[in-house]
Amino acid sequence: MSTLAWILAATIANSLVALAGIITLFCSKRTLEGVLFALVGFSAGALLSGAFFHLLTESLEEMAAMTAFTYLFVGFVLFFLIERILHWHHCHRGECEVHPASYLILFGDGIHNFIDGLIIAASFVVNIGFGIVTTLLIIGHELPQELGDFGVLVYGGFGRKKALLFNLISQMASIAGGLLGFFVVAASGLTTLLLPFAAGGFIYIAASDLVPELHKESSLRKTIVSFAFFLAGIAFMAGTKMLFGG
Repeated sequence: MSTLAWILAATIANSLVALAGIITLFCSKRTLEGVLFALVGFSAGALLSGAFFHLLTESLEEMAAMTAFTYLFVGFVLFFLIERILHWHHCHRGECEVHPASYLILFGDGIHNFIDGLIIAASFVVNIGFGIVTTLLIIGHELPQELGDFGVLVYGGFGRKKALLFNLISQMASIAGGLLGFFVVAASGLTTLLLPFAAGGFIYIAASDLVPELHKESSLRKTIVSFAFFLAGIAFMAGTKMLFGG
């Protein structure tokens, strides 16, 4: 297989991870509702931990601290602006069937997946073995996050099938990233600029939309469970940083 074929195969496999949520199609509504709140907690923890332990730390290795924090701030502000626009568009009549955070999750995850595609392409350009290992690590990182994102989309108002479709489309951004990384690998400095930008967006989503949702639950049992999953999301992302770096 050529390097391009490996990159396409790897990014397509990474895209299919978005279908992990299909297992919930076989769950009862009561069972699904029981785990959605926990998944929101996990996603909030994973987004925050991923932003600080992965995206931001990687940015600080590639650029000056002031530059990295500037792009992070720009990402935070832009995501705030996007949410205001989406909130007005979808909720200005007083009815909001789909929470704006759902669209922000897709947008932010699309950026993240695009970056993953660039990383996969660059690793295969080095050598095939390194590309395969990198792809497996990325898929291992994506699998629990995609389940969390699916839960957030359904919690935010998407139907299960619609959530699967839109999550798949967002995940397929890695294919575009892979192609760009292969044909314009010399311009991969784009990745460096997107890292802190995406970090700012993820911090905004977690702190402004997901964490407040956790505060709405009055049940002590559900609060403990959701907080445990929040910590699990943080621990998972921190653990991958310590084990694999990047």
